[in-house]
Amino acid sequence: MTQQNVVIVGASPNEERYSNKAVHDLIAHKHHVYPIHPLATEIHGKKCYKHLTDIPSSVDTVTLYVGKRRSTDLMSEILALKPKRIIMNPGAENELLETKAKEQGIEVVQGCTLIMLRTEQF
Repeated sequence: MTQQNVVIVGASPNEERYSNKAVHDLIAHKHHVYPIHPLATEIHGKKCYKHLTDIPSSVDTVTLYVGKRRSTDLMSEILALKPKRIIMNPGAENELLETKAKEQGIEVVQGCTLIMLRTEQF
């Protein structure tokens, strides 16, 4: 397994949320995790970043846990990270973002990060 730098847009400190479980599971799989949350300071011991522009390293994967309106608002910042892949978790699908990402050679996956990790497809 190759360690990746993974940005989680819509990360939540609420342990009932799937985005929180994704932070936990990505850490357990030894990935470098960068949760994005405007108010939380840390999730599962990982520093939270208020803005995508604050990410201090290159990005392999952006996994989205926000709705279409929010990811559209963040589209230029997401694309500016130049990730190799964007995962649109259920409920986070965004056709415009998908089209723009593919135009820049970014792989787009409509799938569940948690399932991808558990089935070794991440």
